[in-house]
Amino acid sequence: MAGTAFAAVAALGVGVGLWATDDDGGPSGPAAGTPTGEAAPSTPPSPTRSYALSAAPRTIPAVREHTPARGPGWRPGSGRRVVVADAALADEGRLVAGELGLTYAGEKDDTRAGDLRLEVRPEKGADPESYTLTVRDGRVTVSGPAEAGVFYGTRTLKQAVSGGGTAPEGVVRDGPAKARRGLSLDIARKHYSAAWIKDRVRELGDLKFNELGLHFSDDQAFRIESASHPEIVSDEHLTRAEVTEITDLAASRHITVVPEIDSPGHLGAVLAAHPDLQLRNARGIATRGAIDISKPEAARIVDDLLNEYADLFPGSRFHLGADEYQALVVPDPQASYPQLAAAARKAYGPGGTVADLTTGWLNGRARTVQAHRRVPRAWNDGFFRDTAVQPLKEIEVAYWTGKEIGARPPTEYLSAGRAVLNYNDEFLYYVLGEPQTFVYPTGQRIYEQWTPRVLRGTEPVPAEYDDRIIGGGFAVWGDLPRAQTQAQVAEGIRLPLAATVQKLWDAGRPELSWAEFRALADRIA
Repeated sequence: MAGTAFAAVAALGVGVGLWATDDDGGPSGPAAGTPTGEAAPSTPPSPTRSYALSAAPRTIPAVREHTPARGPGWRPGSGRRVVVADAALADEGRLVAGELGLTYAGEKDDTRAGDLRLEVRPEKGADPESYTLTVRDGRVTVSGPAEAGVFYGTRTLKQAVSGGGTAPEGVVRDGPAKARRGLSLDIARKHYSAAWIKDRVRELGDLKFNELGLHFSDDQAFRIESASHPEIVSDEHLTRAEVTEITDLAASRHITVVPEIDSPGHLGAVLAAHPDLQLRNARGIATRGAIDISKPEAARIVDDLLNEYADLFPGSRFHLGADEYQALVVPDPQASYPQLAAAARKAYGPGGTVADLTTGWLNGRARTVQAHRRVPRAWNDGFFRDTAVQPLKEIEVAYWTGKEIGARPPTEYLSAGRAVLNYNDEFLYYVLGEPQTFVYPTGQRIYEQWTPRVLRGTEPVPAEYDDRIIGGGFAVWGDLPRAQTQAQVAEGIRLPLAATVQKLWDAGRPELSWAEFRALADRIA
């Protein structure tokens, strides 16, 4: 595994990581080889001195490779500049300059003592999120094959010098093990202010996450202003302008905001304004949150919303939900919902089932977002066994549970070649109020026991499937929304987020103990 090779090189960097400097950034203190407290030699001191071999910077997530060197390192100081090799890095340059108290000087070819230089160096086949951070001769260079990697290099530098620290001499070469690293936030059942969400975006960016999922439609509420269907929007909601502010801020941190409109279940807020589309069983009893997918109008209203929000959210993904459709949790869906069974036979022949019809619904919504060049995503319990209709191969699987009726183990998706994301509810589900069997996850348990291969329960899938697990994320659900305030949620997820991204960046055994990792998280927060 790549992380093992990185760790082996990083281990060479054990040594003293911080050095005292004088006000000009040069070395201070007794000359090397002179014990503290002894009289200085009568001969003039040498104009040079030796330094301890550097250690890798302490960051979250930990850097995966550091080549040590001897030297004073680098720390920000008054009058020092941030310069960029290309105007495309202006956002990254201005951000880190403001954070570190440096002067943003724009595009420059000259070099000065103390400079921080940002460069894009295209490299065929390189991970666009990888970067190299070089501290040498009193200057720092952060380079990468794309802007995202350069941004992550500035996050490493920011953490290294936080609290008055020094970026150690040497070269960091770093990059993520997993491509998708996210936080999924249920803003439907609990309303969060735009300011609170933007604070999370900043936090995610500093930790090198690259996704924020917003689940904004559910049975309880619909939380984003709608131009196509204003009648479904709840009183407390985000405006379209606020969403644009969030997505713009996220883009500046190289974070994709992934909207989620869950269907054909979890549509109670939409159905409250359109009761004619409510799914009813053979006895005429309404099925909570479920839309009647036998009606063409059902697909039209959901597609209206998918089209609208694909235009509002500029990212590359769209989450279609697809979980917990209540028509499929009864013993005999065909008998309980004869209108769905009839529609399935009409669409797929005499053997068509309600599960076939539901899979066809998922494929239809996937094609709607694919028309906007979005990659569709769905929860794993939206995929069914033994159906004549197969889900489109492009739909990513967000695997969260193995507790559903007819549960399919994650290896079924992986062996079929599907891209899978890890949202294991055993470790990564923060459910407000701890209903059912849920308990608030801890950073320590994630840090010590979870890896991206632990998709279900506590046992990892075989290593041969690792490449099909493209990432994962931590999820916050608002089942009992008043159980915690926004501030309590922010504090409750702080350490779990740090632990999650550490394992998504490098799934290997961390070098730091949990106590050391927690202390580091407290220092750089």
